[in-house]
Amino acid sequence: MRFSSLIWKNLVRRPMRSALTLLALATAIAAVVSLQGISRGFTRSFGEIYTAHSVDIVVSRAGSADRLSSSIDQRFSEEIAKLPEVNRTAAVLLDTLSLEDEGVYGIPAMGIARDSWIRRDYEIQRARKTEVNPNDLHSDQNDTPPDENGSAQVADTQAAADRTVWLGIHLADRLGVSPGGTVNLFDEPYRVAALFKSRSTWENGAMIFDLDELQRLTDRRGQATYINVVLNPPVAGEARGPSRAQRAVAAIKQLDNKLLPLATQEFVDTDTRLKLAGAMAWMTSMIAMTLGVIGTLNTMLTSVMERTKEIGILRAIGWPKRRVVSMILLESCSLALLASLLGTGMAMLLTWGLAQAPMVKGVLSPAIDGGIVMQGFVLAIAIGLLGALLPAWRAAKLLPTEAFRET
Repeated sequence: MRFSSLIWKNLVRRPMRSALTLLALATAIAAVVSLQGISRGFTRSFGEIYTAHSVDIVVSRAGSADRLSSSIDQRFSEEIAKLPEVNRTAAVLLDTLSLEDEGVYGIPAMGIARDSWIRRDYEIQRARKTEVNPNDLHSDQNDTPPDENGSAQVADTQAAADRTVWLGIHLADRLGVSPGGTVNLFDEPYRVAALFKSRSTWENGAMIFDLDELQRLTDRRGQATYINVVLNPPVAGEARGPSRAQRAVAAIKQLDNKLLPLATQEFVDTDTRLKLAGAMAWMTSMIAMTLGVIGTLNTMLTSVMERTKEIGILRAIGWPKRRVVSMILLESCSLALLASLLGTGMAMLLTWGLAQAPMVKGVLSPAIDGGIVMQGFVLAIAIGLLGALLPAWRAAKLLPTEAFRET
């Protein structure tokens, strides 16, 4: 019998035990791949909030523990736009709101100026022309003489007309709302002026207000969470020295020492929430890996104990310790490799199903790429080796006479 055939025979000798071990290992690998895929997908989606708009630098408040809740004066946007290296800027206010009547909570809300260039980067689906637009109310105001309360009525009409919102396509799908519909926030009706689609899954689950309107809702007048900065394109033959981005960062810091300008990738990579999510994913993965090692150890140790006499015979006919150890390790690693294939498939199916769930659609966008699949394979081999070390060591120590005495 060939060496490889012997390994396979040992695996299928106890089919139920091998199948249960395979399932346990596959579950551990699926947990690792799923968590890492979700974490990486969240990071990628967050980064696409900026890369989708070709943002080079993100300016937030220095010293803020959570940059996504920092607060800076929106007037800095105009000052930064005047710098020679800068092409354009846009102040953005972030917050989290809830539509309690619809039972949807924790919705990302972005405040962006109505004439901002950022809005042009979205694919827009607007209401049909046959639908009534509250802005049309302005057309008749000058033809009607106001009464003694006329000025107040005009102001109220103006405020109502300005209460519009854009919904990301995934959020609109959750709410069952189309352009021209309405949503209620703080007992105030907002007309859905348009639906938008972004390259970022996170944005597709968000809502966009006019900047001043979100400032009013959140009582943050004149404030922004961060400022997006797009630099001028490089000039051919530009002199060597600090890069355009480095010069822009230095110039922005000189405007105010409370400003923290970072290159987009650095802003994403150093975000506290993303780092915490990644750490939690790895921590949970290590727990799953530990359980996998324990399961493999139990299976392989039991297998070696059951085959004490067989191993003794192999040693008696001339098998060296190294060959016995190789047999045990290869059995365990073969089982782990099969588990990695099954676990990766389970992870892809699980994350795809979760991404389609209404509660997380537009928030969860798993990214199980080749790097994460390779991590799963490497961890599977590590689990197989660690779980088989003790059984292999025990098998190698067996002498033929002791093996027959134990049986």
